[in-house]
Amino acid sequence: MARERPPGRGCGALSRCLLGAALLLGLRLFAELRRAGPGSPAYSAPPGPAWRPPGPHLPPAPGSPRGASRRQVIYVRSGRRMPPGGGGSGTLEPSCCAPRGSPRRKGPRWHIDLQPWAGPAQSLDEEAWRFLRYISTTQIACNHMNTDSLATDSSPTHKPWSVCLDDRFNLAHQIRNKQCRLYSLGLGSDDTHFELSMANNGCEVHRFDPSAKSAHILESQHLWYHRLSIDWRDPHPAVAAQKPHSNTRKLGSILNEFGHHKIDVLKADLESAEWKVLENLILEDVLEQIGQLIFEIHLHWPGFEVSGSDSSVVRFWYSLLKELEQKDFRLFYSYKDLSKPQLFLKKDIFNASSCYTLSWVNTRWK
Repeated sequence: MARERPPGRGCGALSRCLLGAALLLGLRLFAELRRAGPGSPAYSAPPGPAWRPPGPHLPPAPGSPRGASRRQVIYVRSGRRMPPGGGGSGTLEPSCCAPRGSPRRKGPRWHIDLQPWAGPAQSLDEEAWRFLRYISTTQIACNHMNTDSLATDSSPTHKPWSVCLDDRFNLAHQIRNKQCRLYSLGLGSDDTHFELSMANNGCEVHRFDPSAKSAHILESQHLWYHRLSIDWRDPHPAVAAQKPHSNTRKLGSILNEFGHHKIDVLKADLESAEWKVLENLILEDVLEQIGQLIFEIHLHWPGFEVSGSDSSVVRFWYSLLKELEQKDFRLFYSYKDLSKPQLFLKKDIFNASSCYTLSWVNTRWK
C-alpha cells in the first residue's frame, strides 16, 4: 500500500529552489555592478546613436577607440568666457592660481577709481584747494636733480624739465652705460633743448611729433624723430584699414611696434591731451614700463574728452594723480609756470597758474 505525501511538501521544495535561484542571480548582479564601478548605468542602452543635449559638441579626441568609455569632467569658470575655438590647446588656465614667482595677469580696467570728495559741499573751492596743495607738495627728496634751464626770468623758450639722478633710481647708471631711453611726446613744439641734452649724454631719444617732415628721421646718433602722435586710443579698425600708415597710436601700441619693453624717462607736453593719455597709461598698466614721468599739465580747461561740473573735473584730475601714487610713483619736482595766464578752469582761484610741470619717479624701478 503506497504511502501518501503530506500535503504542501512539494510546494515547499519548489519555493526553496526559486529562492535560491533568485539569491544567486542577485549576487551575480551585485558582483557585476561592483566590477563596473560607481555611476555606471544599470541598464544597457538600446542600439543607435546616444542622445546628447542640444548645443555645440566637441568631436572625439583623435586616436580614441570608438565606444571606449571616458569620464566627463566639467570645469566651471568664474565669469570668464573661453577663447574662440573652445580653447583647443588642451591646457587649462585656472583662474585661481598663477605659477609661484610669476606675476598674476590682471584683467582689463575700464575706469579709474575716483577718490572721495574733498569736502561735504563737493564744491570747486574744496576740490581745487586739495588738488593744488597736492601738486605743489613733493613726496620724495631727490638729491641730484638735473633741472634743465630753470628760467628765473619766466622765459617761455626753455621749460624746466627735470629728472632725478640719484643712484637709487638707476637713471644715472643707465646714462653712464649708454643704455638710457627717453620718449618725448609733443605737439609741434620747437623746444628740443631737453631732448638734445639727453641725447648728447648718450640716451636713445625718440621724439614723437605729428608735424615731423618724414615718418622716421635719425637726426643725430641718438636722436630719432617719428611722425606719430600719442593718443589714448588706437584708430578704429575700419579707419586703420583705409589708412595703414595712420600717425596716431596708444603708447602701449608704440612700445610693441618698436620692441621696447622699458622707457627710462617719459616726457609729455600734449596741450591738454595729457589727462586722457595718463588715464590710458594707468588702465593698461603701461606705467610699469616707465622709470620717470615728466608731464606738463594744463588747468585752464578740463582737457580733451573730460567733461562734467568743475568740481567733478578737478576730482577726476586728483584721482589720476593718486593712481600714480598707488603705482609707487612719487612726485619729486613741481614747477609753477608764471608766464602763463593765472586761470584755473577759466577762474581766478587761489592764485593758481594754468600750467604746471610735474616730475615723478617710479620707486620700484630697476
